[in-house]
Amino acid sequence: MARGGVNKAVVQAARLAILARGENPSIDAVRIEMGNTGSKTTIHRYLKELDGGLQRTEEVAEPIDGELAGLVSRLAQRLKEQAQEPIDQAREAFEHQRKTLEALLDEAREANTELQQQYEIQSLALTQESEALLQTRSMLQTEQTRNAGLNQALADFELRLKDKDEQIRSLEEKHLHVRDALEHYRNAVKEQREQEQRRHEGQVQQIQMELRQAQQSALVRQDEITQLHRDNERVLTESRGTLRELSLLQDHLKQANSRQDQLLEQASRVDNERTLLQERLRIALLEAQTLKQNVDEQTQINQSLESELAKTQARLDESEIESARLATVVATAPDAAKDD
Repeated sequence: MARGGVNKAVVQAARLAILARGENPSIDAVRIEMGNTGSKTTIHRYLKELDGGLQRTEEVAEPIDGELAGLVSRLAQRLKEQAQEPIDQAREAFEHQRKTLEALLDEAREANTELQQQYEIQSLALTQESEALLQTRSMLQTEQTRNAGLNQALADFELRLKDKDEQIRSLEEKHLHVRDALEHYRNAVKEQREQEQRRHEGQVQQIQMELRQAQQSALVRQDEITQLHRDNERVLTESRGTLRELSLLQDHLKQANSRQDQLLEQASRVDNERTLLQERLRIALLEAQTLKQNVDEQTQINQSLESELAKTQARLDESEIESARLATVVATAPDAAKDD
């Protein structure tokens, strides 16, 4: 049957337009004149009918047997064309569907390849992040060990500082005792001198001798006091140095604690990034699995379509065989009529 919008009148109008231009009204020219619509088989049939009609009007009427044979022949040709047209349509539909499915399959393969590349990139990134995490943990352990050593050194310096404080207090107490003894001695000397002055002038030499002895003893005590002052200054100097060392150690400890906090923060950030990458990898795997399932389903659909195509091809072959058989029967009918 002719497609919608294509009939004998339309074909005749296109043929007349081509003849008016002085061109040959071939099947392709008529189809282009109609806007590339209609089956070539249908157009050929209509052109043949139009050509046959013109020839019949110009020729002398043939005998009834010849007309019957021509009619049977044209009927056989029309049966063959009508049988061929759905076959052509089915083939065109199948080719269109096959190309569409092949395009979808190519897109699915490209998407699967892209997902595989993303999976490999994410796996590499995850491996690098894991190595960075291990390195960070190693650095953190090293800093913790160093921090423990610094804490132990700080405790030792605190003990030494306490010992230095005890020594300073002891020296200060000794200095106070010496000063009290010197003051007491000076008072005693003063009283003794006052007593000696009230004594007889005859005892002046003895008092002067005792005074010299007292002065020598005072010099010795003064030397001892000077030495105690020097020791005290030395201890104070050592104490200041110890305090400076303690301050430096405290600064180092603060820096180590700050570094440890930074490492802990970095380790936490790396853990979060690794968790995020693992989640992305899981999603990518799920998408790849879904895509694989879609490809498998599409493959099954293609197999089903191929099976359906084989069945359709078999039916088409049967239709062609039946059309050939009908054509043979119709072709033999005029001979039988002539024999009769």
